[in-house]
Amino acid sequence: MERRLIATQSAWVDAVLADFDSFLLDHAACERKASAMAMTFVVRYPDRQEILEPMIRLAKEELGHFHQVFRLCQDRGLRFTRDQKDPYVNALLKQVRQGRDLEFLDRLVMAGVVEARGHERFGCVALALPPGEMKDFYAHITQSEARHSELFFDLAKSYFPEDEVERRVEFFIEQDGQAIAAIPPRPALH
Repeated sequence: MERRLIATQSAWVDAVLADFDSFLLDHAACERKASAMAMTFVVRYPDRQEILEPMIRLAKEELGHFHQVFRLCQDRGLRFTRDQKDPYVNALLKQVRQGRDLEFLDRLVMAGVVEARGHERFGCVALALPPGEMKDFYAHITQSEARHSELFFDLAKSYFPEDEVERRVEFFIEQDGQAIAAIPPRPALH
């Protein structure tokens, strides 16, 4: 299924390139949160056997990405600060429905859309960077985000009818567009 996210504007890329250190710190926080989110699925839904192994593998991969970005930050002499609230993720979380099955479906789909946005934005960064180690790193991360996105959608389809999943994907893609449009360009992934 083709994902039709609203394209990131060049002003966002300009903001990232103008303060790449801040972007790296935010990227590190996003990878850590993604690892924790994958483990939250394991803890919250231990009865959903099909998600356990993939979510544990995802948590480990995201933690590995965090470690890679951590090293990039250390090489640049950057120091972590407390996490900032992510207005994009918070806007999407407000759209998650209540009820065990509805929440499970929405959280899987929302995570897939968030990963799709990461894929799109990391791709923009990879294209904008000059040739070298950082460009190669972001090209690799871009590919990972695409795989992660599809993983969440595939897992949703293993529990729910495909047409129901597709409706929620379209809904969250619309919410993604609204959330992205409401946030001024800044050196952060979202």
